[in-house]
Amino acid sequence: MQLNNNVTEFILLGLTQDPFRKKIVFVTFLLFYLGTLLGNFLIISTIKTSRTLGSPMYFFLFHLSLSDTCFSTSIAPRMIVDTLLKNTTIPFSECIVQVFSFHFFGCLEIFILILMALDRYVAICKPLHYMAIMSRRVCSVLVAVAWVGSCVHSLAQIFLALSLPFCGPNVIDHYFCDLQPLLQLACTDTYVINLLLVSNSGAICTVSFVMLMVSYIIILHSLRNHSAEGRRKALSTCISHIIVVILFFGPCIFIYTRPATTFPMDKMIAVFYTLGTPLLNPLIYTLRNAEVKNAMRKLWSKNLISDDKR
Repeated sequence: MQLNNNVTEFILLGLTQDPFRKKIVFVTFLLFYLGTLLGNFLIISTIKTSRTLGSPMYFFLFHLSLSDTCFSTSIAPRMIVDTLLKNTTIPFSECIVQVFSFHFFGCLEIFILILMALDRYVAICKPLHYMAIMSRRVCSVLVAVAWVGSCVHSLAQIFLALSLPFCGPNVIDHYFCDLQPLLQLACTDTYVINLLLVSNSGAICTVSFVMLMVSYIIILHSLRNHSAEGRRKALSTCISHIIVVILFFGPCIFIYTRPATTFPMDKMIAVFYTLGTPLLNPLIYTLRNAEVKNAMRKLWSKNLISDDKR
């Protein structure tokens, strides 16, 4: 493994070098990030304090919001600060940490989405055995496995990053550190490493997406045997999940399942899944879920009443 490199830091070009556009990026990303924090923290606090949201689906939604928050935080704060600076550099060690955290929480989100699909499958296709199969202990074990699996995936990314020798060029044409931009700077043949990257990140994205879509097709097909009210409620929940899956996996598959080539739109696509999806997830799950909206109203009412008593 190559640990000693001539490069000790990288220069991040960001989304733009134009001073006026950098100000627009600063305001936009700051609003996006604050919206992400607000929306996900609201879901986390609502699920944590509400007695009506104790089902496995909301247990997984809690961890999805947590992973969304951490996923966005691994990228957004530094990117926002960088837009205020004339020269943006990132130390080699911090770049490696960013690669790890970005892939860790991104992979965790993928695994949580799979668990949410599993939960809906059991709830709709095997309703009589739902509570026995999806017990709190089973759900906790599944989430723990997701965290461990994400760690293994991220460590594999770090291993690939540390195996790259950097001899001179240190300008990354991106706004955060990832393996694809780093491959462009390595002073060695990266064909094998790129194959490993595609077989790791690319395979996780593609296989998970296919599994999720097949599972939701099976779920939607089984809804024929349910009552009209049951179909309506289940369909509303599943459509929310499917929207999130498509919005998250579409850009990821585009980025991680192709050879080590870069396109002009890569950075904008990365913006969508690093900041756009974590912002949209709370909106999708709250606007289409009456139980979450009611629990949020009760939480706000409770807080307002407690403030009035003071």
